[in-house]
Amino acid sequence: MKRIKDIPYSAEELAFIEARRAMPRRDLHAAFVEAYGREDVSLDNFKGLCKRKGWLTGRTGRYEKGDVPANKGKRMPYHPNSARTRFKKGQLPHNTKYAGHERVRKDGYVEISVNERNPHTGADRRYVHKHRWLWEQKNGPVPEDMVLKCLDGDKTNTDPSNWKLIPRGMLPRLNGVHGRGYDDAPADLKPTIMAVSELEHRAREGNAAKK
Repeated sequence: MKRIKDIPYSAEELAFIEARRAMPRRDLHAAFVEAYGREDVSLDNFKGLCKRKGWLTGRTGRYEKGDVPANKGKRMPYHPNSARTRFKKGQLPHNTKYAGHERVRKDGYVEISVNERNPHTGADRRYVHKHRWLWEQKNGPVPEDMVLKCLDGDKTNTDPSNWKLIPRGMLPRLNGVHGRGYDDAPADLKPTIMAVSELEHRAREGNAAKK
């Protein structure tokens, strides 16, 4: 491959470029050619020289704090192709999550977006467990020491009839380390497991009250 011959620059020319290195490359190149009559130095040659010398302009290509965009306050020129894809006043993005939007969590529970203030973000909507939200619409708030237990083991079945209000202390008896594996048990055994766990829990609570 034939090596391109280096372009010579005088010390005066180099000093001229270095002193003005913050200028846009195209503007500085034009000023250099005009000042020294260097028609033999193309813009690419000029950029290569600045790069080799490490003469950076200092610009990052990003807007810095206090910079004003050149098109601030100006109306966007009309073009039919552009106009078809512009947002209209009051229009929302196609992926806006409206109230009623649902999603399934990694643990299998279904969440629904409702028109309630999010206490963490202050937003007008928030996601809640759908099964609990539907149950409370029908039966009222879930007490502090109680939880809703999925009866058929299918957490995506959010019908209120599929969820039973039980004491929080019963959960270990149903599915804890020493529990009876309620969720994985056959459907015909689930009612029996639930009934036995309820009896044991009431017995334990009764004994604790006597002490």
